[in-house]
Amino acid sequence: MRVEVMQHYGLVQPLSQAGYYETDHHRQILKDIREALPEGRLIAVCGVVGCGKTLTIRRLQQVLREENRVLVSQSLAVEKHSIKLGTLITALFYDLSADKQVRIPAQGEKRERELQSLVKKSKRPVALFIDEAHDLHPHTLIGLKRLLEVVESGGGRLSVVLAGHPKLKNDLRRPSLEEIGYRTDVFTLDGIAGSQRDYLLWLLTAGTRGKVAPEAILTEAAQDLLATRLRTPLRIQMHLTLALEAGYQTGESPISAELLESVLSKQLDDLEPTLARHGYRLRDLVEQFDARPAEIRTWFGNQLDPARASELRERLQAAGVPI
Repeated sequence: MRVEVMQHYGLVQPLSQAGYYETDHHRQILKDIREALPEGRLIAVCGVVGCGKTLTIRRLQQVLREENRVLVSQSLAVEKHSIKLGTLITALFYDLSADKQVRIPAQGEKRERELQSLVKKSKRPVALFIDEAHDLHPHTLIGLKRLLEVVESGGGRLSVVLAGHPKLKNDLRRPSLEEIGYRTDVFTLDGIAGSQRDYLLWLLTAGTRGKVAPEAILTEAAQDLLATRLRTPLRIQMHLTLALEAGYQTGESPISAELLESVLSKQLDDLEPTLARHGYRLRDLVEQFDARPAEIRTWFGNQLDPARASELRERLQAAGVPI
């Protein structure tokens, strides 16, 4: 957001830097995960794009470091679809080793034995966090389950926290992933569902540091519109920013529901963005349905044969996608 827009409405920091917003749902999920981590578990935290997974995971890591009962490790590799188990083991070596020059054995057997020793020497359970885990290859997911067993057989405890879109949860339910799916505790992060109005007021208060009343920025009707039409922090932040920029251009203050309506995306709930929010992109749909890319694009454009479109919808619903 431009500085002049922020100054016009009394904002002293960008909305994206408001911080961590916590509901009772967030607190319960964090409590349940913290209790499970010392036991050496596979854990999946799933939620749609923009629901606050990354902030929640960072908050969890912060709490774990403060409590100092569980060692935190994190995979920083970006291209998750091409990550193999060895990359995740490398992350553990870097985070657990006390040596400045980390030496990771190239030979698999020796590497795993040294990892066993590292975890055991730590004298605390270890939690490995993997974000964007919906992109991990099924072989990597299965390998993680075996890695937990290797560490446990060496006298240590390793838990893995997978954070990803709802596609991750749906994939873990597939028969081909039964080996890991039935051993994974899945937590669904609903974000601010049911608390959109409270979140909006908190966001405006945080942005102005309490120096400007929310109704001086957004009318009551505009607040109602945002809270009822949008369900995630990301979408609320994005459309509120667009409304403030539009209001600055027209000199409108506070922002009316009419102006807000004009900036709301008309394609918010179309098929393609809905699937993307759940982690299903073109490549994923092609692989899951053995379809051609052109067929999926035709489906997105509402030009696919009705019978085939109905079949694809039924298969997605069976997989757990709410469309």
